[in-house]
Amino acid sequence: MATPTLTISSRNYSSWSLRGWLLCKLAGLTFETEVLPSDDVAAKAELLLLSPSFLVPCLTYEGIKVWDTLAIAEFLNETLPDARLLPAERATRSWCRSISGEMHSGFANLRSALPMNLKASHPGFKIWAGAQSDIDRICAIWREALQASGGPYLFGEISMADAMYAPVCTRFATYDVALDAACAAYRDRILALPFMAEWTKAAALEPDEVEELEMEF
Repeated sequence: MATPTLTISSRNYSSWSLRGWLLCKLAGLTFETEVLPSDDVAAKAELLLLSPSFLVPCLTYEGIKVWDTLAIAEFLNETLPDARLLPAERATRSWCRSISGEMHSGFANLRSALPMNLKASHPGFKIWAGAQSDIDRICAIWREALQASGGPYLFGEISMADAMYAPVCTRFATYDVALDAACAAYRDRILALPFMAEWTKAAALEPDEVEELEMEF
């Protein structure tokens, strides 16, 4: 049986690739990672938000190709149910899907104003009002879920939702976003995950830069 493969774009810049990779890791899947070159058309479209839909990340599993991060999450939940990427209780499971979907389809101002860049650091970064409203909504999502579950993750045990919001945690760190104590603690908890450290270490070794994402502030 062939080893599953996850095709990604950049580790440094691609929030969607991080989500797909982290989901596979949290599911306990043994897989190989294939990185597209930065000049690949599909990679470039995903990184620069040039298309309404993307073909990376893409999971190949027993001849089945699954792209789109939510589709990968649901596929992994079906294929490896013991990993419990979704909560067991129906109402909580629906909540987890809902906030994951909100991350998947929303927060366009945050994406454009604070692009993911793990190698960068921007202390005192000035956040414009449109992006701040996205930040406020994300923090409200986190606070509500953490209060209801008691933590340490959004639904108690780590889940699909934590993988979906993990790249936001990196953005909040990169751009020095001011957070309340509960949200700051959650951000730090996600960034301290061994899988996140593994991804960040690999991102630091990437030689290529995407000029359009290396903004001057």
